[in-house]
This record gives sequence, structure tokens and C-alpha cells, in this order.
Amino acid sequence: MASLKVGNLGEFLREQRRSARLSLRQLSEAAGVSNPYLSQIERGLRKPSAEILQQLAKALRISAETLYVQAGILDERDRDEVEVKSAIMTDPSINERQKQVLIQIYESFRRENGHAADAGDTTDAPGGAPAAPPSAPSSDSRAGSPAGAGDDGDSGEAKQPS
Repeated sequence: MASLKVGNLGEFLREQRRSARLSLRQLSEAAGVSNPYLSQIERGLRKPSAEILQQLAKALRISAETLYVQAGILDERDRDEVEVKSAIMTDPSINERQKQVLIQIYESFRRENGHAADAGDTTDAPGGAPAAPPSAPSSDSRAGSPAGAGDDGDSGEAKQPS
């Protein structure tokens, strides 16, 4: 049961805080939780909510899923898939469409390798292929694409006469 892991969570948090060279007070301020409450969590006296764990993870610059596993909220075997999807969804350098395509490709590879996909899977295009490869031109504007991408006259597409 999750409550049996609370002590382990506290020890883990303390180790992470010390590795980050943060005092209890610094972490509590960065995470937006009270100093006494954080102390109680570290000593295994309190069980934080998923929201508090997320705030602590952000302040420690570690994945929230890692803390969820330590707290017994998330099963260890689900962690890898969740962390990959989380990394994709929080990457500010790619747009929403690219994020969805990457997740579709990732899920496709997991299915191909025999891993069960979760119920929230997105539907693939016919033939089991992802809806569109990440490098394929789309109807979106080309703003944000690498310099010169697709506009060098050598895109492989036939040019229509003007």
C-alpha cells in the first residue's frame, strides 16, 4: 500500500534535496509548501498529494513520475511510458502537432514491440503508420521550421507551371 512507502518517499526527497544542495527552507520556498510540512514529509509523517509532489519535483528538477513511483501513486512499470510522453508534452521547442505525431510514433513502436498500449491511444492512419512523419510538410505555416527547409526548390515535389 502507498502509505507503507511514505518513509521511503521522505528519504528519497531528502536525498534529492541534498543532491541539489538546497536547504529545507530553500526547497519549501521553491516548491510553495511550508517548511514544517516539508519537514514532516521528509520524516515520513505526512503523505503529500500528487499536486504537492509535482511542485516538489519541479523545484528539484526531477520528473514528477519519479516521485509518484516513490509515493506508490504510479506503478513502476508504467513509469517509462509516462516519462517519455511527459518529456514530449513539456518540450517547448516543438509545436502541439509535432508533439502528437511523436507520441503516435512512440505508441506505434511500443505496440510493434509487444507492449500494451493504454486506453487513451490516438488512432493511427490506415496501415498502422503514424498520421504523418515529423519532417513531412503540413498545411501549417513553415514558421519555426529549420532555415531553408522546403524552400530551396529541391523538395522532391513536382512544380506546377505558373
